[in-house]
Amino acid sequence: MIVGILKEIKPEENRVAMTPAGVEVMKQNGHTILVEASAGIGSGFQDSSYVEHGAEIVASPAQIFSRAGMVMHVKEPLPPEYGLIRKDQIVFTYLHLAAAEELTRALIGTGAVFIAYETIQKADGTLPLLTPMSEVAGRMAIQQGAKYLEMAEGGDGILLGGVPGVDPGLVLILGGGVVGINAAKMACGLGAKVYVLDKNLDRLRYLSDVMPSNCFLLMSTPATIRDLITRADVVVGAVLIHGAKAPMVVTRDMLRTMKKGAVLVDVAIDQGGCFETSKPTTHSHPTYIVDGVVHYCVANMPGAVPKTSTLALTNATLPYAVEIANQGWADAMRGNPEIRLGANVVKGKVTFQGVADALGIPYTPISELL
Repeated sequence: MIVGILKEIKPEENRVAMTPAGVEVMKQNGHTILVEASAGIGSGFQDSSYVEHGAEIVASPAQIFSRAGMVMHVKEPLPPEYGLIRKDQIVFTYLHLAAAEELTRALIGTGAVFIAYETIQKADGTLPLLTPMSEVAGRMAIQQGAKYLEMAEGGDGILLGGVPGVDPGLVLILGGGVVGINAAKMACGLGAKVYVLDKNLDRLRYLSDVMPSNCFLLMSTPATIRDLITRADVVVGAVLIHGAKAPMVVTRDMLRTMKKGAVLVDVAIDQGGCFETSKPTTHSHPTYIVDGVVHYCVANMPGAVPKTSTLALTNATLPYAVEIANQGWADAMRGNPEIRLGANVVKGKVTFQGVADALGIPYTPISELL
């Protein structure tokens, strides 16, 4: 199969879908790899390195879309690319469609096969292609929260870890999954007082065994959130419903009770956000203030650390990319239920239940198309 690696065009997105080492593995499996010129520059990979590992450098995305059977992105296709996508072509990338009706309808119109990184799921419920970026985003959430607590950035002037004789800051993390635990590790390491809320009692028991003594685990209820949010210096939104729109857990009324200069970091913004006042921001304009509370809602947080993120992403995506390229999308889905769960839009049909439900679009089981 001819596989195309596109240069990202989302603003300030410096990741790339495959490293030169990944290209070599694809070549060993008999595939031709096209890489758009300068696609890897932001992640520290020169065109010459891709060539050394067996790739062909092409000048434009149009050439990749016209030649490749499968194209790989990091982020979702954007409007300039919609008309380039061919019928029956495979597009393998993060999509986050449950919060993106316009994008979903555009993809339906192409007749292509869209496989989403974030909905590929193992039998134990883990999300192998979302996990590495969730790990990055969770750790970054605390870095950014600590930064925007600084008074020069609009914050209240609190040092999260405190100093001897002065209380540390309080961090409230909503969700104890991959993002939540990574955020908690960072916040606890800084010396903050950390609360992690989750609805899964078994998850709370696990976290209680592995987290340090400055991390407090509580069952998530609206009453608990209302209480803790009045004292929090940083609130991290780390809730996720697999492939569906994020639930709204912090209302505008709750926001009004928060300390002025506190910081909200909405890691769920790709799935629509979990704070009522959230709206997507960018790395160049990452924050805004509502009711005196700083909101950080960057929709591609790992794009700020692309040299780490690209390596972590390729480690996870490469085995699936090889399998899809070796077998074709249909046989890969027939043989591997993990890949089958990645099917979001196939041949003009929405094939993921959470996306269909969120957008009010008819759902077609992928089994009917196989």
